[in-house]
Amino acid sequence: MSVQIKCPRFMQVGKNAHQQVCNIMIDMGCKKPLIITDKTMVELGYVNQIKQQFNNDFKPLAVFDETIPEPTETSIKAAVELVKQGQFDCLIAIGGGSPIDSAKAISVLSVFGGEMQDYKFPHIQKQSGLPIIAIPTTAGTGSEVTKFTIITDQDTDEKMLCAGPAYVPAAAIIDYTLTLSLPPRTTADTGIDALTHAIEAYVSKKANPFSDSQALAAMKQLAPNLRTVFTHGDNEAAREAMMLGSCLAGLAFSSASVALVHGMSRPIGALFHVPHGLSNAMLLPSVTEFSVSAAPKRYAECARAMGLATTETPDETAIKLLLSELKALNHDLHVPTPEQYGIDRASFFEKCTIMAEQAIESGSPGNNPRIASVEQMVAIYRRLWE
Repeated sequence: MSVQIKCPRFMQVGKNAHQQVCNIMIDMGCKKPLIITDKTMVELGYVNQIKQQFNNDFKPLAVFDETIPEPTETSIKAAVELVKQGQFDCLIAIGGGSPIDSAKAISVLSVFGGEMQDYKFPHIQKQSGLPIIAIPTTAGTGSEVTKFTIITDQDTDEKMLCAGPAYVPAAAIIDYTLTLSLPPRTTADTGIDALTHAIEAYVSKKANPFSDSQALAAMKQLAPNLRTVFTHGDNEAAREAMMLGSCLAGLAFSSASVALVHGMSRPIGALFHVPHGLSNAMLLPSVTEFSVSAAPKRYAECARAMGLATTETPDETAIKLLLSELKALNHDLHVPTPEQYGIDRASFFEKCTIMAEQAIESGSPGNNPRIASVEQMVAIYRRLWE
């Protein structure tokens, strides 16, 4: 069986790669970009660093800096209208996963119209909108290389998974120097998100030789460096490894998809406003423990790629080491429980069934090596409070 791989046409990787934006635009044949970002990127000076590269060969730059951490259709509406009126020929998305996800939705909606609900999975968007240059400033989401975007339905609080080759950016700029200013909490949450991408891509029912190679390489970069970047954020070697690992994990899950962790994570984020990487971290140990019996060799290989076991280590022992490490990571990276995060227990338990149903509707749990019923998902959600 063959698998179709969708990747950015251009990838600029390495220290200070963001200084090549103009050259990439020339290669793309674009001259009038709209920058999609948030207030933090403006305050940190990253947007100005991009703007300063442009000369008279390019039309005056416009900036939309109103994206929010969990983008909704309402939050991107003004940008969609701006694109329709401004005759822009590309979008430059700079920031974490939210500005990049926002740009993907803006790209499609501004060209094809409609509501974001029209595009949610199982719809597959094949026709591309405006080309996107994605510049991530976190090592986590992998959105700069994936065919997915997540937009929240503000009326139902559902995190809508939208998929298709249209969402793959035309160019990705992978520059670890843009992550050096990340605070420890964001560093940890996005880092565990990337590790989750790699693990889920490797155990996914849609895994393939291409995704396997990327997922294993990602785990080798991510696992040994997560604690280092959390405690020593100025360590450039660790930051570079995390950025590369995040990108590789994005390539892996873009072709193999994510699974149960992500399916169950999105409703927690939507209903209780927990950052995506953090809700993944809350779930990763429990969901992995639930799933290992259905793919023991795969999970054992994850342990080996993460440096927890060797080729001589029996699979059963490797799995125990993996489960132990995922719990230890959460402890060392100060990942809170839902209760410690401040979520009301009664409200959480009341919504467990709704969250499980939304998870199934997203399609991601169907890729898991062990398929979970609504009742089993509810049990996993409740276990987070133990």
